[in-house]
Amino acid sequence: MGQQLEWQFLQCFGERQANEEIQEADIISAIEFDHTGQHLATGDRGGRVVLFERVASPAAQKAQQPDKRPVPVNRAGYFEYRYLTEFQSHEPEFDYLKSLEIEEKINKVRWVHPASHNRVLLSTNDKTIKLWKVFDKKVNERRVFNLPGAGGMGGSGGLNGPGLAMAQAADRQLNAPLRLPRAVSYEVVLSAQCRRVFSNAHAYHINSIAINSDQETFISADDLRVNLWNLEVMDQSFNIVDIKPANMEDLTEVITSADFHPSHCNVFAYSSSKGCIRMADMRSSALCDKHSKIFEEQETGASRSFFSEIIASISDIKFSRDGRYILSRDYMTLKLWDVNMESAPVATFPVHEHLRQRLCDLYENDCIFDKFDCCLSGDGQHVVTGSYSNLYRVFGVGTGNDTVLESSRDPLRRRLQAPQRSATRFGLTNRRPGNRRDDAGAAAGTEEGPNDFTMKLLHLAWHPQANVIACAASNSLYLYCAP
Repeated sequence: MGQQLEWQFLQCFGERQANEEIQEADIISAIEFDHTGQHLATGDRGGRVVLFERVASPAAQKAQQPDKRPVPVNRAGYFEYRYLTEFQSHEPEFDYLKSLEIEEKINKVRWVHPASHNRVLLSTNDKTIKLWKVFDKKVNERRVFNLPGAGGMGGSGGLNGPGLAMAQAADRQLNAPLRLPRAVSYEVVLSAQCRRVFSNAHAYHINSIAINSDQETFISADDLRVNLWNLEVMDQSFNIVDIKPANMEDLTEVITSADFHPSHCNVFAYSSSKGCIRMADMRSSALCDKHSKIFEEQETGASRSFFSEIIASISDIKFSRDGRYILSRDYMTLKLWDVNMESAPVATFPVHEHLRQRLCDLYENDCIFDKFDCCLSGDGQHVVTGSYSNLYRVFGVGTGNDTVLESSRDPLRRRLQAPQRSATRFGLTNRRPGNRRDDAGAAAGTEEGPNDFTMKLLHLAWHPQANVIACAASNSLYLYCAP
Protein backbone atom coordinates (compact mmCIF):
# COMPACT_ATOMS: atom_id res chain seq x y z
CA MET A 1 0.00 0.00 0.00
CA GLY A 2 1.44 3.36 -1.05
CA GLN A 3 4.66 1.76 -2.36
CA GLN A 4 7.58 3.95 -3.36
CA LEU A 5 7.26 5.27 -6.91
CA GLU A 6 10.26 5.81 -9.16
CA TRP A 7 9.63 9.01 -11.07
CA GLN A 8 11.01 9.80 -14.52
CA PHE A 9 10.94 12.86 -16.74
CA LEU A 10 8.30 12.57 -19.47
CA GLN A 11 7.91 15.89 -21.28
CA CYS A 12 8.34 19.63 -21.06
CA PHE A 13 6.49 22.41 -22.86
CA GLY A 14 7.83 25.96 -22.89
CA GLU A 15 11.10 25.10 -21.20
CA ARG A 16 12.93 28.14 -19.91
CA GLN A 17 16.31 28.77 -21.50
CA ALA A 18 19.33 30.08 -19.64
CA ASN A 19 19.12 33.82 -18.98
CA GLU A 20 15.70 33.95 -20.62
CA GLU A 21 13.44 36.72 -19.33
CA ILE A 22 10.01 35.38 -18.43
CA GLN A 23 6.99 37.43 -19.39
CA GLU A 24 4.44 37.83 -16.60
CA ALA A 25 1.61 36.88 -18.97
CA ASP A 26 3.23 33.49 -19.73
CA ILE A 27 3.32 32.23 -16.12
CA ILE A 28 0.99 29.24 -15.69
CA SER A 29 -1.72 29.80 -13.07
CA ALA A 30 -3.97 26.70 -13.41
CA ILE A 31 -3.67 23.03 -14.49
CA GLU A 32 -6.34 20.37 -14.91
CA PHE A 33 -6.68 16.90 -16.48
CA ASP A 34 -10.08 15.84 -17.74
CA HIS A 35 -11.82 12.84 -16.14
CA THR A 36 -10.24 10.36 -18.59
CA GLY A 37 -6.79 11.91 -18.80
CA GLN A 38 -7.21 12.26 -22.57
CA HIS A 39 -6.83 16.03 -22.37
CA LEU A 40 -4.85 18.45 -20.23
CA ALA A 41 -5.62 22.16 -19.89
CA THR A 42 -3.52 25.01 -18.52
CA GLY A 43 -4.40 28.64 -17.89
CA ASP A 44 -1.94 31.50 -17.56
CA ARG A 45 -1.77 35.03 -16.22
CA GLY A 46 -2.30 36.42 -19.71
CA GLY A 47 -5.84 35.00 -19.79
CA ARG A 48 -5.01 32.22 -22.25
CA VAL A 49 -6.09 28.58 -22.03
CA VAL A 50 -3.83 25.99 -23.69
CA LEU A 51 -5.03 22.44 -24.44
CA PHE A 52 -2.96 19.28 -24.84
CA GLU A 53 -4.03 15.85 -26.11
CA ARG A 54 -2.77 12.40 -25.16
CA VAL A 55 -1.04 10.37 -27.87
CA ALA A 56 0.90 7.10 -27.91
CA SER A 57 4.57 7.51 -27.09
CA PRO A 58 7.41 5.97 -29.14
CA ALA A 59 7.83 3.41 -26.34
CA ALA A 60 4.22 2.29 -26.83
CA GLN A 61 4.74 1.85 -30.56
CA LYS A 62 7.84 -0.29 -29.98
CA ALA A 63 6.07 -2.37 -27.33
CA GLN A 64 3.11 -3.20 -29.55
CA GLN A 65 1.89 -6.73 -28.98
CA PRO A 66 2.76 -9.46 -31.56
CA ASP A 67 -0.91 -9.76 -32.47
CA LYS A 68 -0.97 -5.98 -33.21
CA ARG A 69 -2.93 -5.19 -30.06
CA PRO A 70 -1.93 -1.77 -28.73
CA VAL A 71 -0.44 -1.26 -25.28
CA PRO A 72 -3.06 -0.03 -22.74
CA VAL A 73 -3.37 3.73 -23.28
CA ASN A 74 -3.41 4.53 -19.56
CA ARG A 75 -0.14 2.83 -18.74
CA ALA A 76 2.34 5.45 -17.51
CA GLY A 77 5.30 5.83 -19.82
CA TYR A 78 3.39 4.58 -22.85
CA PHE A 79 1.68 7.83 -23.70
CA GLU A 80 2.61 11.48 -23.87
CA TYR A 81 0.92 14.75 -24.72
CA ARG A 82 1.01 16.98 -27.75
CA TYR A 83 -0.04 20.59 -28.14
CA LEU A 84 -3.63 20.81 -29.38
CA THR A 85 -4.75 24.44 -29.43
CA GLU A 86 -4.99 27.61 -27.39
CA PHE A 87 -7.42 30.51 -27.14
CA GLN A 88 -7.83 33.80 -25.32
CA SER A 89 -10.30 33.09 -22.54
CA HIS A 90 -10.31 36.41 -20.64
CA GLU A 91 -9.28 39.97 -21.36
CA PRO A 92 -8.36 42.69 -18.84
CA GLU A 93 -11.39 44.71 -17.77
CA PHE A 94 -12.14 47.74 -15.65
CA ASP A 95 -14.94 47.99 -13.08
CA TYR A 96 -16.00 51.62 -13.39
CA LEU A 97 -18.35 51.45 -10.40
CA LYS A 98 -15.58 50.33 -8.03
CA SER A 99 -12.67 51.85 -9.97
CA LEU A 100 -10.90 48.50 -10.00
CA GLU A 101 -8.91 46.75 -12.68
CA ILE A 102 -9.92 43.13 -13.27
CA GLU A 103 -6.96 41.01 -14.31
CA GLU A 104 -7.20 38.52 -17.15
CA LYS A 105 -5.33 35.90 -15.08
CA ILE A 106 -6.97 32.45 -15.14
CA ASN A 107 -7.58 31.33 -11.55
CA LYS A 108 -9.09 27.90 -12.25
CA VAL A 109 -9.85 25.60 -15.18
CA ARG A 110 -12.35 22.73 -14.86
CA TRP A 111 -13.40 20.18 -17.47
CA VAL A 112 -17.05 19.33 -18.07
CA HIS A 113 -18.04 15.81 -19.17
CA PRO A 114 -19.78 16.52 -22.50
CA ALA A 115 -22.52 14.35 -23.95
CA SER A 116 -20.84 14.62 -27.36
CA HIS A 117 -17.22 14.27 -28.43
CA ASN A 118 -16.60 18.00 -28.08
CA ARG A 119 -14.23 19.35 -25.47
CA VAL A 120 -16.03 21.53 -22.91
CA LEU A 121 -14.45 23.38 -20.00
CA LEU A 122 -14.98 26.21 -17.54
CA SER A 123 -12.42 28.92 -16.91
CA THR A 124 -12.53 31.82 -14.49
CA ASN A 125 -10.64 34.94 -13.57
CA ASP A 126 -11.37 37.03 -10.48
CA LYS A 127 -14.91 37.96 -11.51
CA THR A 128 -16.16 36.17 -14.61
CA ILE A 129 -16.66 32.47 -15.38
CA LYS A 130 -16.87 31.30 -18.99
CA LEU A 131 -18.01 28.02 -20.54
CA TRP A 132 -15.96 27.10 -23.61
CA LYS A 133 -16.61 24.53 -26.29
CA VAL A 134 -13.66 23.39 -28.40
CA PHE A 135 -14.65 21.45 -31.50
CA ASP A 136 -13.37 20.30 -34.89
CA LYS A 137 -14.32 22.59 -37.74
CA LYS A 138 -13.95 21.90 -41.46
CA VAL A 139 -12.59 24.76 -43.53
CA ASN A 140 -13.35 24.27 -47.23
CA GLU A 141 -11.39 25.70 -50.14
CA ARG A 142 -13.96 26.54 -52.81
CA ARG A 143 -13.09 27.22 -56.42
CA VAL A 144 -15.06 28.08 -59.56
CA PHE A 145 -13.91 27.85 -63.12
CA ASN A 146 -16.51 30.12 -64.73
CA LEU A 147 -13.97 32.81 -65.67
CA PRO A 148 -10.86 32.49 -67.83
CA GLY A 149 -7.86 31.88 -65.62
CA ALA A 150 -10.00 31.54 -62.50
CA GLY A 151 -8.86 29.06 -59.94
CA GLY A 152 -8.22 30.98 -56.79
CA MET A 153 -10.37 31.19 -53.71
CA GLY A 154 -13.81 32.46 -54.68
CA GLY A 155 -13.09 32.05 -58.42
CA SER A 156 -12.55 35.73 -59.23
CA GLY A 157 -9.03 35.03 -60.50
CA GLY A 158 -7.93 38.34 -59.00
CA LEU A 159 -10.17 40.33 -61.44
CA ASN A 160 -12.38 43.21 -60.42
CA GLY A 161 -14.00 46.26 -61.96
CA PRO A 162 -13.64 46.60 -65.77
CA GLY A 163 -11.42 43.52 -66.03
CA LEU A 164 -14.10 41.35 -64.42
CA ALA A 165 -16.79 42.74 -66.74
CA MET A 166 -14.67 42.02 -69.82
CA ALA A 167 -14.03 38.45 -68.67
CA GLN A 168 -17.73 37.88 -68.11
CA ALA A 169 -18.51 39.25 -71.57
CA ALA A 170 -15.94 36.91 -73.10
CA ASP A 171 -17.52 33.95 -71.35
CA ARG A 172 -20.96 34.86 -72.61
CA GLN A 173 -19.63 35.09 -76.16
CA LEU A 174 -18.20 31.61 -75.85
CA ASN A 175 -21.52 30.35 -74.46
CA ALA A 176 -19.59 28.68 -71.67
CA PRO A 177 -21.81 26.70 -69.32
CA LEU A 178 -22.17 28.02 -65.78
CA ARG A 179 -20.01 26.16 -63.33
CA LEU A 180 -21.06 26.37 -59.69
CA PRO A 181 -18.45 26.74 -56.95
CA ARG A 182 -17.29 23.48 -55.49
CA ALA A 183 -15.06 22.39 -52.62
CA VAL A 184 -11.84 20.97 -53.92
CA SER A 185 -10.21 20.39 -50.54
CA TYR A 186 -10.72 21.00 -46.84
CA GLU A 187 -8.80 20.88 -43.62
CA VAL A 188 -9.94 20.28 -40.06
CA VAL A 189 -9.07 23.01 -37.57
CA LEU A 190 -9.93 23.39 -33.89
CA SER A 191 -12.24 26.24 -33.03
CA ALA A 192 -12.99 27.56 -29.52
CA GLN A 193 -16.38 29.10 -28.90
CA CYS A 194 -17.57 30.79 -25.71
CA ARG A 195 -21.02 29.34 -25.03
CA ARG A 196 -21.89 30.96 -21.69
CA VAL A 197 -20.65 33.86 -19.57
CA PHE A 198 -21.45 33.69 -15.84
CA SER A 199 -20.82 37.11 -14.32
CA ASN A 200 -21.97 39.76 -11.83
CA ALA A 201 -22.47 37.30 -8.98
CA HIS A 202 -19.30 37.80 -6.91
CA ALA A 203 -18.31 40.93 -5.04
CA TYR A 204 -14.95 39.40 -4.12
CA HIS A 205 -12.33 37.47 -6.07
CA ILE A 206 -13.32 33.98 -7.20
CA ASN A 207 -10.91 31.39 -5.78
CA SER A 208 -12.61 28.11 -6.77
CA ILE A 209 -14.98 26.51 -9.22
CA ALA A 210 -16.11 22.86 -9.06
CA ILE A 211 -18.30 20.79 -11.38
CA ASN A 212 -21.07 18.72 -9.83
CA SER A 213 -21.24 14.99 -10.49
CA ASP A 214 -24.59 15.52 -12.24
CA GLN A 215 -22.69 17.53 -14.92
CA GLU A 216 -25.51 20.07 -14.89
CA THR A 217 -24.47 22.44 -12.12
CA PHE A 218 -21.30 23.89 -10.62
CA ILE A 219 -20.28 26.03 -7.66
CA SER A 220 -18.08 29.10 -7.53
CA ALA A 221 -16.57 30.45 -4.33
CA ASP A 222 -15.12 33.80 -3.32
CA ASP A 223 -13.92 35.07 0.05
CA LEU A 224 -17.39 35.22 1.63
CA ARG A 225 -19.86 33.36 -0.55
CA VAL A 226 -20.44 30.13 -2.47
CA ASN A 227 -22.84 30.29 -5.41
CA LEU A 228 -24.58 27.46 -7.27
CA TRP A 229 -25.02 27.74 -11.04
CA ASN A 230 -26.70 25.76 -13.79
CA LEU A 231 -24.54 25.30 -16.87
CA GLU A 232 -27.48 26.26 -19.09
CA VAL A 233 -28.46 29.43 -17.17
CA MET A 234 -25.98 32.26 -17.09
CA ASP A 235 -28.07 35.13 -15.69
CA GLN A 236 -29.05 33.54 -12.39
CA SER A 237 -27.23 31.82 -9.53
CA PHE A 238 -28.22 30.69 -6.05
CA ASN A 239 -26.26 31.74 -2.99
CA ILE A 240 -25.80 28.58 -0.89
CA VAL A 241 -23.15 29.79 1.59
CA ASP A 242 -22.80 33.32 2.94
CA ILE A 243 -20.44 34.02 5.85
CA LYS A 244 -20.48 37.80 5.51
CA PRO A 245 -21.29 39.34 8.91
CA ALA A 246 -23.64 42.28 9.35
CA ASN A 247 -20.65 44.31 10.49
CA MET A 248 -17.47 43.65 8.51
CA GLU A 249 -15.43 44.43 11.62
CA ASP A 250 -16.71 41.14 13.04
CA LEU A 251 -15.25 39.14 10.14
CA THR A 252 -12.91 36.45 11.49
CA GLU A 253 -12.39 34.13 8.52
CA VAL A 254 -12.78 33.88 4.75
CA ILE A 255 -13.51 31.03 2.34
CA THR A 256 -10.35 29.80 0.60
CA SER A 257 -11.43 26.80 -1.50
CA ALA A 258 -14.46 24.66 -2.38
CA ASP A 259 -15.06 21.29 -4.02
CA PHE A 260 -18.00 19.04 -4.88
CA HIS A 261 -18.24 15.43 -3.71
CA PRO A 262 -17.29 13.18 -6.66
CA SER A 263 -20.47 11.08 -6.54
CA HIS A 264 -23.05 12.70 -4.20
CA CYS A 265 -24.43 15.66 -6.13
CA ASN A 266 -25.90 17.24 -3.00
CA VAL A 267 -22.69 17.31 -0.92
CA PHE A 268 -19.88 19.85 -1.15
CA ALA A 269 -17.09 21.07 1.10
CA TYR A 270 -15.35 24.40 1.58
CA SER A 271 -12.31 25.43 3.58
CA SER A 272 -11.51 28.58 5.51
CA SER A 273 -8.58 30.73 6.56
CA LYS A 274 -8.98 29.37 10.10
CA GLY A 275 -7.84 25.92 9.00
CA CYS A 276 -11.18 24.15 9.12
CA ILE A 277 -13.17 22.31 6.44
CA ARG A 278 -16.96 22.39 6.47
CA MET A 279 -19.08 19.84 4.64
CA ALA A 280 -22.62 20.84 3.70
CA ASP A 281 -25.67 19.05 2.32
CA MET A 282 -27.85 21.04 -0.07
CA ARG A 283 -30.85 18.88 0.81
CA SER A 284 -30.97 20.32 4.34
CA SER A 285 -31.80 23.90 3.37
CA ALA A 286 -31.53 26.42 0.56
CA LEU A 287 -28.84 28.36 2.43
CA CYS A 288 -26.23 25.96 3.83
CA ASP A 289 -25.12 28.20 6.70
CA LYS A 290 -25.23 25.23 9.06
CA HIS A 291 -22.67 22.66 8.06
CA SER A 292 -23.30 18.95 8.44
CA LYS A 293 -19.68 18.23 9.41
CA ILE A 294 -16.64 20.29 10.35
CA PHE A 295 -13.09 18.96 10.13
CA GLU A 296 -10.68 20.83 12.36
CA GLU A 297 -7.58 19.96 14.33
CA GLN A 298 -7.38 21.79 17.64
CA GLU A 299 -4.11 23.59 18.31
CA THR A 300 -2.65 23.59 21.80
CA GLY A 301 -2.06 26.95 23.48
CA ALA A 302 1.64 26.26 23.92
CA SER A 303 2.21 26.04 20.16
CA ARG A 304 0.32 29.22 19.26
CA SER A 305 2.22 32.21 17.92
CA PHE A 306 1.67 35.37 15.88
CA PHE A 307 1.86 33.28 12.69
CA SER A 308 -0.41 30.43 13.81
CA GLU A 309 -3.54 31.66 12.09
CA ILE A 310 -1.70 32.58 8.89
CA ILE A 311 -0.02 29.21 8.42
CA ALA A 312 -3.23 27.36 9.39
CA SER A 313 -5.10 28.88 6.44
CA ILE A 314 -6.04 26.16 3.93
CA SER A 315 -5.14 27.01 0.35
CA ASP A 316 -6.68 24.00 -1.41
CA ILE A 317 -8.91 20.98 -0.78
CA LYS A 318 -9.63 17.94 -2.94
CA PHE A 319 -11.94 14.95 -2.51
CA SER A 320 -10.44 11.56 -3.24
CA ARG A 321 -11.89 9.81 -6.26
CA ASP A 322 -14.09 7.54 -4.14
CA GLY A 323 -15.22 10.44 -1.93
CA ARG A 324 -13.96 8.78 1.26
CA TYR A 325 -11.19 11.28 2.00
CA ILE A 326 -10.51 15.00 1.75
CA LEU A 327 -6.97 16.24 1.18
CA SER A 328 -6.14 19.73 2.44
CA ARG A 329 -3.05 21.90 2.09
CA ASP A 330 -2.05 24.59 4.53
CA TYR A 331 1.27 26.41 4.48
CA MET A 332 3.16 23.89 6.60
CA THR A 333 1.49 20.54 5.95
CA LEU A 334 -0.69 18.26 3.87
CA LYS A 335 -3.54 16.65 5.81
CA LEU A 336 -5.73 13.73 4.81
CA TRP A 337 -9.17 13.62 6.43
CA ASP A 338 -11.59 10.72 6.62
CA VAL A 339 -15.09 12.08 5.97
CA ASN A 340 -16.34 9.86 8.82
CA MET A 341 -13.89 11.26 11.40
CA GLU A 342 -13.97 14.98 12.12
CA SER A 343 -11.72 15.30 15.17
CA ALA A 344 -8.32 14.80 13.53
CA PRO A 345 -6.77 13.93 10.16
CA VAL A 346 -5.86 10.31 9.50
CA ALA A 347 -2.50 11.41 8.08
CA THR A 348 -0.37 14.54 8.33
CA PHE A 349 2.56 15.09 6.00
CA PRO A 350 5.10 17.84 6.86
CA VAL A 351 5.99 19.95 3.83
CA HIS A 352 7.55 23.15 5.16
CA GLU A 353 8.51 22.16 8.68
CA HIS A 354 12.10 23.20 7.93
CA LEU A 355 10.84 26.76 7.39
CA ARG A 356 9.26 27.16 10.82
CA GLN A 357 12.27 29.09 12.12
CA ARG A 358 12.05 31.47 9.16
CA LEU A 359 8.41 32.51 9.41
CA CYS A 360 9.43 36.08 10.22
CA ASP A 361 11.36 36.37 6.95
CA LEU A 362 8.56 34.69 5.03
CA TYR A 363 6.10 37.20 6.46
CA GLU A 364 8.32 40.11 5.43
CA ASN A 365 8.57 38.95 1.80
CA ASP A 366 4.88 37.80 1.66
CA CYS A 367 5.83 34.21 0.84
CA ILE A 368 3.88 33.06 3.89
CA PHE A 369 0.71 33.93 1.93
CA ASP A 370 1.58 31.69 -1.05
CA LYS A 371 -1.21 29.29 -1.98
CA PHE A 372 -0.09 25.79 -3.00
CA ASP A 373 -2.31 23.24 -4.76
CA CYS A 374 -2.58 19.62 -3.67
CA CYS A 375 -3.94 16.48 -5.33
CA LEU A 376 -4.34 12.73 -4.89
CA SER A 377 -3.47 9.88 -7.21
CA GLY A 378 -6.34 8.09 -8.92
CA ASP A 379 -6.06 5.12 -6.53
CA GLY A 380 -5.76 7.38 -3.48
CA GLN A 381 -2.46 5.81 -2.41
CA HIS A 382 -0.30 8.90 -2.96
CA VAL A 383 -0.62 12.65 -2.48
CA VAL A 384 1.46 15.46 -3.95
CA THR A 385 1.99 19.17 -3.42
CA GLY A 386 4.47 21.85 -4.46
CA SER A 387 7.14 23.80 -2.63
CA TYR A 388 9.91 26.30 -3.28
CA SER A 389 12.97 25.96 -5.54
CA ASN A 390 10.59 24.38 -8.11
CA LEU A 391 10.34 21.25 -5.96
CA TYR A 392 7.34 19.02 -5.42
CA ARG A 393 6.82 16.30 -2.81
CA VAL A 394 5.09 12.96 -3.27
CA PHE A 395 3.94 11.13 -0.12
CA GLY A 396 2.76 7.54 0.25
CA VAL A 397 -0.51 7.56 2.19
CA GLY A 398 0.03 4.27 3.99
CA THR A 399 3.82 4.24 4.32
CA GLY A 400 4.59 7.92 4.76
CA ASN A 401 7.32 7.66 2.09
CA ASP A 402 8.40 11.17 1.16
CA THR A 403 10.05 11.81 -2.19
CA VAL A 404 11.23 15.33 -3.05
CA LEU A 405 11.66 15.97 -6.77
CA GLU A 406 12.65 18.94 -8.87
CA SER A 407 10.76 20.28 -11.86
CA SER A 408 13.53 19.86 -14.39
CA ARG A 409 14.65 17.30 -16.96
CA ASP A 410 16.41 15.49 -14.14
CA PRO A 411 13.82 15.28 -11.34
CA LEU A 412 16.18 13.25 -9.11
CA ARG A 413 18.93 15.85 -9.21
CA ARG A 414 17.90 17.26 -5.85
CA ARG A 415 16.18 14.21 -4.50
CA LEU A 416 15.98 14.00 -0.74
CA GLN A 417 14.53 11.26 1.42
CA ALA A 418 13.58 13.38 4.43
CA PRO A 419 14.37 11.97 7.86
CA GLN A 420 11.16 13.32 9.41
CA ARG A 421 8.32 10.97 10.18
CA SER A 422 4.77 11.30 8.97
CA ALA A 423 1.89 10.73 11.34
CA THR A 424 -0.56 8.42 9.57
CA ARG A 425 -3.45 6.25 10.65
CA PHE A 426 -0.91 3.40 10.67
CA GLY A 427 1.22 5.18 13.26
CA LEU A 428 4.58 6.94 12.95
CA THR A 429 6.51 5.62 9.99
CA ASN A 430 10.21 6.11 9.35
CA ARG A 431 10.99 7.05 5.80
CA ARG A 432 13.53 5.21 3.74
CA PRO A 433 17.09 5.85 4.97
CA GLY A 434 19.95 7.10 2.88
CA ASN A 435 19.40 10.86 3.07
CA ARG A 436 22.59 12.55 1.94
CA ARG A 437 22.97 16.10 3.22
CA ASP A 438 25.01 17.48 0.35
CA ASP A 439 24.73 20.78 -1.48
CA ALA A 440 21.84 19.51 -3.58
CA GLY A 441 19.98 18.45 -0.47
CA ALA A 442 20.58 21.85 1.07
CA ALA A 443 19.20 23.56 -2.00
CA ALA A 444 16.16 21.33 -1.77
CA GLY A 445 15.08 23.19 1.30
CA THR A 446 16.51 21.45 4.32
CA GLU A 447 17.54 23.12 7.54
CA GLU A 448 21.09 23.29 6.23
CA GLY A 449 20.48 25.35 3.11
CA PRO A 450 18.33 28.18 1.73
CA ASN A 451 15.28 27.89 -0.50
CA ASP A 452 14.85 29.89 -3.67
CA PHE A 453 11.59 31.61 -2.78
CA THR A 454 11.30 33.17 -6.24
CA MET A 455 10.85 29.72 -7.81
CA LYS A 456 7.47 28.50 -6.56
CA LEU A 457 5.74 25.37 -7.73
CA LEU A 458 2.18 26.37 -6.86
CA HIS A 459 0.12 24.44 -9.40
CA LEU A 460 0.08 20.73 -10.29
CA ALA A 461 -2.31 17.94 -11.24
CA TRP A 462 -2.31 14.12 -11.10
CA HIS A 463 -3.56 12.04 -14.03
CA PRO A 464 -6.85 10.34 -13.00
CA GLN A 465 -5.84 6.86 -14.21
CA ALA A 466 -2.05 6.71 -14.31
CA ASN A 467 0.93 7.82 -12.27
CA VAL A 468 1.57 10.97 -14.26
CA ILE A 469 2.00 14.39 -12.67
CA ALA A 470 1.83 17.73 -14.49
CA CYS A 471 3.67 20.60 -12.78
CA ALA A 472 3.80 24.31 -13.57
CA ALA A 473 7.23 25.82 -12.96
CA SER A 474 6.76 29.46 -13.89
CA ASN A 475 6.04 29.44 -17.67
CA SER A 476 7.10 25.80 -18.18
CA LEU A 477 4.87 22.75 -18.03
CA TYR A 478 6.67 19.59 -16.89
CA LEU A 479 5.22 16.07 -16.95
CA TYR A 480 6.61 13.12 -14.99
CA CYS A 481 5.62 9.48 -14.91
CA ALA A 482 6.20 6.49 -12.64
CA PRO A 483 5.86 3.35 -14.81
